[in-house]
Amino acid sequence: MKNTTYKILLGRTDIVDFPKLDLFAIDIKVDTGAYTSSIHCHNIEVENNILKCQLLDPQHEKYHEKYFTFTEFAQKMVKSSNGISENRYLIKTEIFIFNEIHPIELSLTERGSMKFPVLLGRKFLSKKFMVDTSKKNLSFKNITLKI
Repeated sequence: MKNTTYKILLGRTDIVDFPKLDLFAIDIKVDTGAYTSSIHCHNIEVENNILKCQLLDPQHEKYHEKYFTFTEFAQKMVKSSNGISENRYLIKTEIFIFNEIHPIELSLTERGSMKFPVLLGRKFLSKKFMVDTSKKNLSFKNITLKI
């Protein structure tokens, strides 16, 4: 008998949490054209093999001025949608979507001028989600409150 894997239907946008980053109810955009997922950040510094940065920016309603430090990170050349390649730092964290925690790798980049501070790319989406661009906020609409 064939083993069937079911995928969760995800719309073009959603609202998710990144609990380890103290970011909650963050607007995300699904980008099937992007391989890696990315998050907006600024003030990125690396000193003594420790990556330090601030997520989002002061104009964002969920900005909290907190600096995050990462001892485990990588660097990768990433080509953006405008065709320009840039060397980005990658971090591993967790995303809360559809009432489940999933591991996710995020590239850190300047997205201040973009409407969505987070893009979810194919690396995260594959084998877990199917995308219907006519829908939005499917995970957010299905949040189960634990009381």
